[in-house]
Amino acid sequence: MRPLLCALGLLGVLLAVPASGHDRLRLVADNWPPFTDSAMPGGGLATSLVSTALARAGYASGYEEVPWARALMGIGEGRYDVLISAWYNDGRKLIGQFSKGYLSNRIRLLKRKGDTFSYKNQSDLYPYSIAVVRDYAYSPAFDGDTRLHKVEVRNFSTAVRMLAAGRVNLAVEDEYVARYNLQREPQDVRDGVTLVEPLLAENTLHILVSLKHPDHQQIVERFEQAIAAMKADGSYARLMRQHGF
Repeated sequence: MRPLLCALGLLGVLLAVPASGHDRLRLVADNWPPFTDSAMPGGGLATSLVSTALARAGYASGYEEVPWARALMGIGEGRYDVLISAWYNDGRKLIGQFSKGYLSNRIRLLKRKGDTFSYKNQSDLYPYSIAVVRDYAYSPAFDGDTRLHKVEVRNFSTAVRMLAAGRVNLAVEDEYVARYNLQREPQDVRDGVTLVEPLLAENTLHILVSLKHPDHQQIVERFEQAIAAMKADGSYARLMRQHGF
C-alpha cells in the first residue's frame, strides 16, 4: 500500500499547486461595496466568491484594490492577472478573457425625490443629464447611445451628491451598491434621492483575465468549473448568505 499512498500524495500536491507560471494570481478591483471592498469580510461578496473558486481550482491569489481606471489599465498591461468584477463590454475583450457570469446585477437609475421624472424607453432619457462613473460599462445599449447626456464622475458617491445638489438630473448604479452606499452618505443626500423603476438593465458579473497571462484560458475554464461545483455543493449559497444576499 505504501507506493500507492505515495503516488496519491504526489497527485494531491500536483493538484494543489497553482496551474500557472505565477506563484500567485494578482486579483484587482475597485472599491465597490458590498461586492468588492478590502475593509469587508473576505473583501466583499464578489472577492469572496472569486478567491474561493480560484483556490478550489488550484490557484493561490492576492487581492489589491485600486481605482477602476487603474485596474483596467493594469489588466491591459499585465500588472494584474484577474479583474474580479467586470461587466461585459466588447472593448474589454481586447485586454482580457471574460468568464461566464457568476453573479447578477440589477442596474437602476436614481432621481431626486419629488422630481416627476419617469421613463419607459431609453429614448425618454435624452433630455436629462446622467452621472456615470468613468470607464464603467452599464449595458451595451446604454453605453453605445451617443444621444444620452452622460456626465463622467470618479465614483458613485460623487454621482449621488451631484444628483442631490441638482447638478445632474439622474445617476445610475447597481441596486445593491446604491442601497449600501447611500447608508454611508450624509442625511441630506440619503433623503434627497430615490431609485427609479423600471430597471435600466440587468447585467451578469464576470472575471476578466489578462491576455498577458500565458494561462488566461485555463484560468477561466478552471474558475467556471469551480463556480459550478460550488453551486452544486451549496458553498456558493452559503457565501451569499454570509454576505447578506
